[in-house]
Amino acid sequence: MVVNIADALSAYKSTGTAGLTNAGGGAVAGSGGGSFADTLKGFASDAIGSLQEGEKAATAGATGKADLANIVTAIGKAELMLQTVVTIRDKVIAAYQDISKTPI
Repeated sequence: MVVNIADALSAYKSTGTAGLTNAGGGAVAGSGGGSFADTLKGFASDAIGSLQEGEKAATAGATGKADLANIVTAIGKAELMLQTVVTIRDKVIAAYQDISKTPI
């Protein structure tokens, strides 16, 4: 799976405001789409799929059953997805640490 910036922005716009409420407790106008948890689950399944494709390509390359260009592409996609997952993990941990430092 190739991550396209335009697709990511489109997905963010369609799900980015889902579940938000205004100060009065009502839903924010324009909110729609899935929840953040659904978006996160979809991203996680895409990441797992990408990593599995990279693993299959590497195995096929080791046995000589795949084209070198396909192997490099699949492994590159898997590497990019792994870097994205690690970056998101780091941001979540940093946000948690910032929240835990907030005085009550």
